[in-house]
Amino acid sequence: MLNRTQYFIREHAGLLKLSDVYDILDPQSQAKIGEAREEISGFVKFLRLFVNKSLMPTRIAVYEHTGESSRKLLFSLKRGFTFIRPKVVIIDEAGGSLGHLQSKLLSLGGAFRVFSADGAEIALVKGDWKGWNFRFLSGDTELGVVTKKWAGLGKELFTSADNYIVSINGQPSPAISTLLLAAGLAVDTVFKERK
Repeated sequence: MLNRTQYFIREHAGLLKLSDVYDILDPQSQAKIGEAREEISGFVKFLRLFVNKSLMPTRIAVYEHTGESSRKLLFSLKRGFTFIRPKVVIIDEAGGSLGHLQSKLLSLGGAFRVFSADGAEIALVKGDWKGWNFRFLSGDTELGVVTKKWAGLGKELFTSADNYIVSINGQPSPAISTLLLAAGLAVDTVFKERK
């Protein structure tokens, strides 16, 4: 799954849901290729009834869809309690660090940086939080984009479910592709979600 250059992310809609689930689809065939599932404790779910979701810890596990009911853990995103600058650690299936995401302290439009496991900056994710257009930038080079796919008036008005495309330019290494997919998922699951 991590050798692709495009991913269609579709959030499951639901009223009063306390954890999120996202299908990861092939944009051309709409076939399910993976799933991102928020896996949090019952205590954190309870606290979310009273505390802003963006301040609470979260863990999003990303699975590859390998069959009718089987899946394989690829990586996970983990954020602890946060107040000012959220840091999200990207962890491989064995528990080792793949890198991390760190929000910028002073940014007008909101942005965050993508770092590899050795601390090297891979990209800056920068964009328009209202229009849902984000770019993965390495200096002046665009490594990819995240764009919102409109789901229809009824779904947009009555649910907070988002659909978006993560596109990665060129043929990056699997490690870079994983970090950029994690950053694309983090735009919605970690940095943009509020309640």
